[in-house]
Amino acid sequence: MKRIISILSLLIVLVVAVGSQTTPAAARKDRFASKLRSLNAIVKELETNYVDTLNADKIMDETIDMLLYQIDPYTEYYPAGDQDELQQISEGRYAGIGAVITKKGSEVIINEPQEDAPAAKAGLRRGDVILVIDGDSVTPAMDVTQVSKRLRGQAGTDITVTVRRPYVGADSILTFAFKRASIKVNPLPYFGVDSTGVGYILLTTFNESSARSVRHAVEEMLKDPELKGIVLDLRSNGGGLLEGAVQIAGLFVPKGTEIVHTRGRIASDEKSYRTTAAPLDTRVPLAILTDGGTASASEIVAGSLQDLDRAVIVGERSFGKGLVQTPRPLPFGDILKITTARYYIPSGRLIQALDYSHRDADGRPMRTPDSLTNVYKTVHGRTVRDGGGITPDVSVAPRESNRLLYNLMADMWVYDYATRHVARHPQAPAPGDSLVTDSIFADFKAFIDPSRLQYDRQSEAAIELLRKAARIEGYESDSVSAQIDILAGLMKHDLNHDLDFNREAITELLRTELAARYYSNAEAVRLALGTDSTYHAARAILLDPARYNSLLRPN
Repeated sequence: MKRIISILSLLIVLVVAVGSQTTPAAARKDRFASKLRSLNAIVKELETNYVDTLNADKIMDETIDMLLYQIDPYTEYYPAGDQDELQQISEGRYAGIGAVITKKGSEVIINEPQEDAPAAKAGLRRGDVILVIDGDSVTPAMDVTQVSKRLRGQAGTDITVTVRRPYVGADSILTFAFKRASIKVNPLPYFGVDSTGVGYILLTTFNESSARSVRHAVEEMLKDPELKGIVLDLRSNGGGLLEGAVQIAGLFVPKGTEIVHTRGRIASDEKSYRTTAAPLDTRVPLAILTDGGTASASEIVAGSLQDLDRAVIVGERSFGKGLVQTPRPLPFGDILKITTARYYIPSGRLIQALDYSHRDADGRPMRTPDSLTNVYKTVHGRTVRDGGGITPDVSVAPRESNRLLYNLMADMWVYDYATRHVARHPQAPAPGDSLVTDSIFADFKAFIDPSRLQYDRQSEAAIELLRKAARIEGYESDSVSAQIDILAGLMKHDLNHDLDFNREAITELLRTELAARYYSNAEAVRLALGTDSTYHAARAILLDPARYNSLLRPN
């Protein structure tokens, strides 16, 4: 079966490859048609004569997915009846129980029940292990997608979910019966003005309600006479609707300003997107936070306001997605979300990082080296470049990490500890109290089983490399080996030491998990800002008018 899928996929890829060559149009169409006829004949032969019965839907769906992946990761096929994800991206809604689920080992757990959604109202919590859905067991072989499909359904329909709640006595088996509902994805979990007069808006996606939500937040902030500036946080925002990006940028620049224009193969794909409404404010100091997860529509907002010298960009370089997708209807109710154009921000630059039409020997798309990117100018003459995301005006490096911190999160030690702690201490601390005290940190250290926590010890690996280098280069001797042994003894890892050394970072991780369980999403976000170095850097800029102006209007 896998070989059949591979053959079909290869043939289709060859069809595309032939069709994309720079040959005269008629010859290209003839080659394309002949390859399609060959493919059709192969499928018919397999269907008629292959020794086993073939699952045609599975074969063709996987073949289509493999074909589209060869083109770019954003051109996607959505069969009829399997378009919830597309609807959620574009409309910001879906029908289900309102909870993010994730795989933890062989189990699927409730990771984040959405506030005021059916799951949370029924009593489901973070960390609950899903056992049964409407009488059908959730098996270890099932992935998140399969479980999600069972949880989703028409709004108003009944659902029964049985879970195991860990750390409640000897764990508890609980069953919840409730109704599914139409779930609206809130794109803006928090906004507010802090004691220094700086406003903060966290925007997590671009759906149909994003622009309206940001407009409301800005309107509320502008009512504060002490407002000194606004921080718009687009970190880890993977984008969404292009029109939403234009509307949000339009809140801060004059009506009629071009935010982005697109160009594709056909004339109808060339469009200019200009702001159509009067701005809320064109003078309030504005900072935008970006990181490697800032992509697509988020980059349109950040990049256009950078090009227009309307905002200071703070943080890390953005992802670099300058491609536009358009849903196209297919027969039988299927949909193809296809890349139809590239977008260019006001300076004229394209911020696409990867070139999917040119790949290396391993099939990886090529990236333009920084040395070969092109220079563009902002409205005030500042230098900006194309070819790979939005480079911030003020870079703030992320906190240095290591394998211990990675494994504490990836293996869900922090997550599980927070689940246990809240089960044993259900009363939320007062917002002003410390969420991670000395005793809680000590309890977390005791919670970790050293025999189960595996992490690479980089210094020990470096010692072994040193031994190997000494042997290869001819420096190995009894005295050298003895000195390396001494060094190895001095750098021998101790878990207790490693946890204490990383206490500040671990405390932040614990604080985030505990806040997510004890408080509302908005309060959890507000508390996290207290130790957010990128936010603090942006706030300092907004509170220093001379520095802010110098960044946007250099001499």
